Amino acid sequence: MDERARTLLKTLVERYIADGQPVGSRTLSRASGLELSPATIRNVMADLEDLGLIASPHTSAGRVPTARGYRLFVDTMMTARPIDLEHVPADMAGVRQQLQPDQPQRVIAQAAQMLSSLSNFVGVVTAPRRAGVFHHIEFMRLGEKRVLVILVSTDGDVQNRVLFTPRDYSQAELGEATAMLNSHYAGLGMDEVRERLRREVDSLRGEIALLMKAAVQTGQDALAEEGEQVVVSGERNLLGVQDFGNDLGALRKMFNLFEQKTELMRLLENSSRAEGVRIYIGGESGVVPYEELSIVSAPYEVDGRIVGTLGVIGPTRMAYDRMIQLVDITARLVSNALSGPK
Repeated sequence: MDERARTLLKTLVERYIADGQPVGSRTLSRASGLELSPATIRNVMADLEDLGLIASPHTSAGRVPTARGYRLFVDTMMTARPIDLEHVPADMAGVRQQLQPDQPQRVIAQAAQMLSSLSNFVGVVTAPRRAGVFHHIEFMRLGEKRVLVILVSTDGDVQNRVLFTPRDYSQAELGEATAMLNSHYAGLGMDEVRERLRREVDSLRGEIALLMKAAVQTGQDALAEEGEQVVVSGERNLLGVQDFGNDLGALRKMFNLFEQKTELMRLLENSSRAEGVRIYIGGESGVVPYEELSIVSAPYEVDGRIVGTLGVIGPTRMAYDRMIQLVDITARLVSNALSGPK
């Protein structure tokens, strides 16, 4: 693509984001600053359409960007400068004051609400993942092939789960497994215990190793069930978005997404594995396959460890530069609020 085509595509995307109307050749001629005839512009637009970067709605002579066009714009034509937290734009300045670190769940709820109100779209935040560190574990025989697992975390939280075992265990065997887990693994995270058990399984009696692995899985499952994993705010904002207003089918699909939350969790978990802000346009994520939606997300940390993800969900026609700044600032301020004073 030559520089002329890039300039026209950039202008078209910017005009469509700003106005929400298909962009015609006359508008492009004025806004691009290029001294080109309408015929030349139409020829370039036809080339961009052949490349799948723009499309022509049936009801208009103008063009609109496709998801692929937005992606090229975001990756190569847009500049979103990082913002120093000491020089936050005026309209985002209230974020710091509202994120009071008195209770982590309150910080998460406030962050989702602010992302929604400042973007006018949907704000989403995954709750911090608990480290899953246990202080003490105990096995108690309940009956044939049934064992009660009692897990006590380092913060005093107690979880009880019934474990169905492939064979019957005596209380003496359960006591041996209890003593071994507490003496060798207490104070470690469940993921670390699982990894060490995998490496050390050959040194353990087979049936004890199986019991300990089952207990660790039970503990992880118990932690996964705790609390609300995704906080969503501002779903009703999408009702006012011009791009969705008349498409009840698209709105129904999106509201189902926010209600179920499972797909959102998968997407945000993927985002937490990358540094900085990530952008999914249309169906790119493969997790939320809706061509009408874009997602701008970033992980946040507690004491240097990534514990969750937050972001904005809205139409593909969004001001990506502003959304990137908003999500980046919020992620850093949430990290600071949850990490506490240094």
